[in-house]
Parts: sequence; C-alpha cells; structure tokens
Amino acid sequence: MEQAYGAGKAGGTFDPITFFQQPQAILRIVSWIFSIVIFGCIANEGYVNRPDEVEEHCIFNRNQNACNYAVGMGALAFLCCAAFMALDVYFPQISSVKDRKKAVLADIGISAFWSFVWFVGFCFLANQWQVAKPEDNPLKEGGDAARAAITFAFFSIFTWAGQAFFAFQRYKLGASSSLFSQDYTDPSQDPAGAPAAATEYTGYNADMEANYDGSGGYQNQDY
Repeated sequence: MEQAYGAGKAGGTFDPITFFQQPQAILRIVSWIFSIVIFGCIANEGYVNRPDEVEEHCIFNRNQNACNYAVGMGALAFLCCAAFMALDVYFPQISSVKDRKKAVLADIGISAFWSFVWFVGFCFLANQWQVAKPEDNPLKEGGDAARAAITFAFFSIFTWAGQAFFAFQRYKLGASSSLFSQDYTDPSQDPAGAPAAATEYTGYNADMEANYDGSGGYQNQDY
C-alpha cells in the first residue's frame, strides 16, 4: 500500500486494534503511564518532615527544586503524551503532505526533547536522593515513592527516545511519488478540484433537423 509518512490517503476508516498495536502508540501509552507514576509519587509522598517540625520539605535532600521538577515535568509529559496520541489518531486524515511532514518533524523534535528532559531529571533526582541526610527523614517515609520516581524517570528516557526513533523512521519513509506529491491535497477537500456542474439537457428540437444542411454527414457520389 502506498503511503505518505506512514499513513495512506486521507479518508480511511480508523481501526483501533491496529492503531494500538503499533509500536509508537504503545510507547506513548507507556510514557503516559510513567508520567502519572512520577507525578503521583512526588505529589503524594514526596514531602516529609522531622518529628520536631511542622513544615514539610522535599524528600530529595530538602531541595524544593527537585520535587518541583519532577511534579512539573510529570504533568507536562502527561499532557504532551495525550496531545500526540490525539495527533496519531487524526494523522491519517491529514490530506496535505506538507502538514504531515510538519507533524512528523514536530514529533521527532519534541520526543527527543523529552528524552533529554528525563535524562536531566533522572540525574538530578538520583543525585539529590544520594546526598539526602538520614536525620532529615528518621522515619524513612516516602522512600519507596522517591525510588519509584527515579526509576520511572530513567525508563522515560528510553520510551521518549523510542518515540523519536519511530517518528524518524516515518520521516525517512516520506511520500510515495506515484501517489503523493508535496502539494498533494485530498480532492474531496479541495474546492478547486471539484467537478463542474453538469449542463442541463435541452432535448431534441425540430429546428435542428430543419437547419441541418448535411455538410457534416455522408454524401452520395455520382458514378
């Protein structure tokens, strides 16, 4: 089947089973779940205090920036996954090859960016967890949540890198020249390509026969 950037001509039916079996869709769902886990772990159990204190502090060495980074990036990654999932569903309906190319390039850039963001986040959280003082959390509260956030931040590096890889594979596929061109637009969505309105049939008129002189037809020959 001839395709443009991994999808056929616009107007096809959406098959959810086939869609969710695609590697890129699976990675988006996994990244989406990871972002929820990171956000939830820090938001719910990422703040602790000493027995003699009332105010709670970030579990990562009492560095508020570490918790803010994890919560903020987790929430933004969640929204970004949802947005790209919606784009994946709509992508086969995009009739313009130029628009498809822009969408694929955006996917490559943003996925690579998020892979870098989670690499930084993993290094930051792991470092702050390593230097955290035991006396700041004598009851060892929230330890499992902190380790889970670090672990899933590490896994997120590869899930987003995988999304960038599959988007790059779609970009390499490009558009099939026999079916699409860079200026291709689905005829059903192009007003200029609509067929002209049919002219009305006027029917047979007796004057047509009276005015016909036979110049265009067969003429008898004298032998």
